Amino acid sequence: MGKMLVIADINTSNAAVSRGLELARRLGLAVEVVAFAWASLKGLELGAGDKAEARQRLLNAREQEVEERIAKYRKEGQKVSLKVVWNKDIVSWVLRRVEGGKYTMVVKTGNRSETLVHTPTDWQLLRECPVPVLIVARDKWVRTKPVLAALDLGTTNRDKRKLNHQVVAEAKRIAEVLGAELKLLSAVEVPTLLDELDMVDPISYVKKQKQAMQSHITELAEAHNLPRSAFQVKRGPVSRVITSEAARVRAQLVVMGTVGRRGVKARLLGNTAESVLQLLHTDVMALKP
Repeated sequence: MGKMLVIADINTSNAAVSRGLELARRLGLAVEVVAFAWASLKGLELGAGDKAEARQRLLNAREQEVEERIAKYRKEGQKVSLKVVWNKDIVSWVLRRVEGGKYTMVVKTGNRSETLVHTPTDWQLLRECPVPVLIVARDKWVRTKPVLAALDLGTTNRDKRKLNHQVVAEAKRIAEVLGAELKLLSAVEVPTLLDELDMVDPISYVKKQKQAMQSHITELAEAHNLPRSAFQVKRGPVSRVITSEAARVRAQLVVMGTVGRRGVKARLLGNTAESVLQLLHTDVMALKP
């Protein structure tokens, strides 16, 4: 049995725990909930023993709080464990934890600023975590709504084509266990500069790109036992196509691929996945090659 790592919310939200436990139960995964606690005790005029006691009291309070959340959503017979950690660096701890290979998914509630951009913790996990990351929206999960797989059907890159297979497989698996409809979507974006300079006929360009995608669509359809008609290709910028379609069908989950980056490059925004993630207001699962 694989294991899901669920990051308990720091605040009173139960989104990650409730949705993580529900999805894990349907996927047949055990769950480890990790609850982080940390406070700077340097400014307190306390001895080492008193500081240790204060730290333990905070850990105990956090443990009790999260245990109550788990008890609320845990089903009879479901395997759920809790680990309370004194650490403020959530990302580094999670990355070390999943290195062993027994975790198949990380679940975290998405936190947005007023500009609708995810917090650095969310971004770091999405970029660097080697296993799929599910960023949960705070709104109620409507399980009857579709699961949307966002694909790059126009790519000729071997790794990205392989990633398309991963996205389809994972989206199909989740849609099946949730009893939800599966939708598969890709976009054709006409280069803006060429269009503005009348150097390309948009209609002919889109038609040609769609034709070039057909062999990959056939490959994916046959590999995952899906009808070719299930694959939709729409014209427009990728981020706009995916977010507008997700909103139109009120998708409960968008599954997409993203290329992980480390070091200095990991701090840079701008790729397609990140543009989409800034705009979506639903659950998002990001997979890497």
